[in-house]
Amino acid sequence: MLYNVTVSIDPAIESEWINWMQKDHIPSVLQTKCFYKCVLSKIHGNEAGECTFSVLYWAVSKEDYELYQLLHAPRLQKEHSARYEGKFVAFRTTMDLISEFIP
Repeated sequence: MLYNVTVSIDPAIESEWINWMQKDHIPSVLQTKCFYKCVLSKIHGNEAGECTFSVLYWAVSKEDYELYQLLHAPRLQKEHSARYEGKFVAFRTTMDLISEFIP
């Protein structure tokens, strides 16, 4: 199962936010053992100066994702919200992995 968090942030904090995500937040999420992989990507949209990112977590199962939501997500999301209050908008989606192709 894939869990995607799309985050649009204030361009003024882009570098600091990326650094915090890479060194603190994503490692904290992965330490829950609910996900085995994460990919952080910048989304290139149509608006100049746009700072939107995809944080894509890979879970082995729906149960692992649900465990994360139950036991860990409230605390970790609260930390992010407190740190960047008023400087971001986020929305979350889940996806079922159908196939993976690696040449």
